[in-house]
Amino acid sequence: MSNSEMKISSLLEKAVDGQRLTPAEGLALLQSHDLTAIGNAADAVSRRLHPEPYRTYNIDRNINYTNACTAVCDFCAFYRPPNHPDVYVLPIETLIQKIEETVALGGDQILLQGGLHPKLPLEWYEEMLSTLRSRFPQVNIHGFSPPEIHHFTKISKLPLRTVLERLRDAGLGSIPGGGGEILVDRVRKEITRGKVLTDGWLEVMRVWHELGGKSSATMMFGHIETLEERIEHLERLRQLQDETGGFTAFICWTFQPENTDMAHIPPAGAFEYLRTQAVSRLYLDNFPNIQSSWVTQGEKIGQLALLFGANDMGSLMIEENVVSQAGTVHHLTIDRIRKCIVNAGYIPRQRNVYYEYIDDYEQASASAPTAIKASSGPVLKILPT
Repeated sequence: MSNSEMKISSLLEKAVDGQRLTPAEGLALLQSHDLTAIGNAADAVSRRLHPEPYRTYNIDRNINYTNACTAVCDFCAFYRPPNHPDVYVLPIETLIQKIEETVALGGDQILLQGGLHPKLPLEWYEEMLSTLRSRFPQVNIHGFSPPEIHHFTKISKLPLRTVLERLRDAGLGSIPGGGGEILVDRVRKEITRGKVLTDGWLEVMRVWHELGGKSSATMMFGHIETLEERIEHLERLRQLQDETGGFTAFICWTFQPENTDMAHIPPAGAFEYLRTQAVSRLYLDNFPNIQSSWVTQGEKIGQLALLFGANDMGSLMIEENVVSQAGTVHHLTIDRIRKCIVNAGYIPRQRNVYYEYIDDYEQASASAPTAIKASSGPVLKILPT
């Protein structure tokens, strides 16, 4: 074994034992090409944190209430300038119809996000939230990414804490980690204009957590960032989680270049995705959950991610508009998601945004073969095409 291999092996042992990796050590893992060893270590950490025989999923719908956006993001194929003829703002009746369809399919959450609309006042968002909460009290509104909320403070000329308190009181349940991309200002300034920078993104999450709220964190990688900057992104998230403990999960995915102003950048492949997700599991030792990104990676790699540190398959994603505009369209039924989990060696369980099980235990257990329920570890069976 070479000195380099010995170093990687010792770093993996350190992470599996529950010791914290330094930024330099995380970078060394991202630079390594030993995908099998890194994946095995991430799987060991995932099973240490989640020894239960379950892996989870949820049912929600991504509702983009507007595509009007004052920011210019080179990586986004979804947004439209505010004066563009294709600009829309969904009426409340459409939102209600979409949520009714979600509830009928067993969903308990909507992911509500939009562009940075230049004219909608804070009161418009409050009225929308209160109407939806009144109509669907059982549905969690996982809404408004940090860039949107930062934008609300500019439109309303109110302090961040006041804006978040008003949104919470109107019905906002949790905040998604959208708009994170890479939390390094060099990257953010180069690929976007008119959008909150790193400290502002983190401050939205910090104040929300201080108010008792929960949120997720994300990373979109595989564009202009360096490996060092991926680690810096993870480090900033880990530091905030040490401070607040408010993140429930981390989700990473590769940049989808088609139909964007960055279409010249070759898309990152499955190797890069699995390695980055596995290193994220090893590095983010204070994050309880890692979510697979089958929406961008497809069914087979999304399933394989369950053996590379992920303990959650993510959402059924009844509706998705942003990634699909960039030319990536993967669709799974709830049965396929459950089979992905079963064939990876686990019992599928439906969960809510807080990663609490919301399905029937007996029914969930009955769906998994006895051999799998009795096994001591996962045995991957890739689903046929």
